[in-house]
Amino acid sequence: MKKNKFKSLDFKNNKIPTILYLFLRLLVIMIMIYSIVIGKYENAFTCLLVLILLVMPFILEEKLKIQFSGSLEVAMLLFVFVAEIIGEVNAGYQNIPNLDTVMHTLNGFIMGAVGFSLVNMANNNERIGVKLNPKFLLIASFCFSMTIGVLWEFFEFGVDGLFDADMQKDTVIYKINSVKFDPNKENKVYTIDIDSVVINGEEWNGYLDIGLIDTMKDLIVNAIGAIVFSIIGFITMKKNNDDYEKLIVIKKRGKEKVIS
Repeated sequence: MKKNKFKSLDFKNNKIPTILYLFLRLLVIMIMIYSIVIGKYENAFTCLLVLILLVMPFILEEKLKIQFSGSLEVAMLLFVFVAEIIGEVNAGYQNIPNLDTVMHTLNGFIMGAVGFSLVNMANNNERIGVKLNPKFLLIASFCFSMTIGVLWEFFEFGVDGLFDADMQKDTVIYKINSVKFDPNKENKVYTIDIDSVVINGEEWNGYLDIGLIDTMKDLIVNAIGAIVFSIIGFITMKKNNDDYEKLIVIKKRGKEKVIS
């Protein structure tokens, strides 16, 4: 019998993430084939990307000799599927209210867990010789999550500028507050109500903000997700138990798995 390439895909010891991975992978393959048949090659390429992203957690586990907690694995797999297949391929971001907000909040939570894990592993590494108390661990976790969130917004801005995309979704606004409207140049804020805007002969009842509100909203909900993880992590660590092991990455040492 052929040996499983990824030991993490172990049905006996990792049942729920393995079942979810296989199920999502089958769905994505079916959607990719359908996209090719109907000529939507961009969606097919997105599906191919998703297939790679779905297996990435298991590749990282093998390469870095770590074990993601079951809850974190499930969250990552669902995040990739919903963000790309439901959100992008099936236009969920346009048709499902607040889906983008939910995904950025979940991203903040997941990246908070990953950031905590990285710092926690270094914190318990005797060769590094640095010990942080739980408060600093969680601050580092929050900062890591926010850094990833900011880098993602940089990525969206770059893609929009280079490829004429629309990753930073626009918002219709109905007034502008700006010192630019001050005729006396005294730095006084003037409010201008927008009744209509004409774009290439077509009249709109508002003005597009060119992604600013979407970007700030994404960063705010990312922060909320990171804060939620930080609060949960702090409470469980204060209880002096290992419940937070269920939320983070576990370091493997031989057959033994310890928080490291």
